[in-house]
Amino acid sequence: MRHRIGGRQFGLPSDQRRALLKGLLRSLIIYKQIETTEARGKEIRPLIEKLITRAKKDDSVNSRRIVRAQIGGHSADDESIVKELFTVIAPTFVERPGGYTRMARTGVRRGDAATLVMIQFVTD
Repeated sequence: MRHRIGGRQFGLPSDQRRALLKGLLRSLIIYKQIETTEARGKEIRPLIEKLITRAKKDDSVNSRRIVRAQIGGHSADDESIVKELFTVIAPTFVERPGGYTRMARTGVRRGDAATLVMIQFVTD
């Protein structure tokens, strides 16, 4: 029984599921918008919201370490992604109390008829 176990499984083992979510988070930070399935979008939305909230505070080195652990390893690319989140993306949401992302349905995928969504940062 799966009582009180949250989150979607996507038919993947836990390590592959974590890697999938990390990749989606990284892509969203790098490209500012991504197109993915609705289920994946609903799963990463709270994760990116929490990362942006932590980046807005930017109170300690520990905040950056926690964000780095969420989005990937220890390479130079990962450091540039963390720096982008803290210096470019988070300052644009200082006055906003939440709701940093927007999801809009874009259609269905031809192969399996999965609903596709565009996830992007709110700019207004």
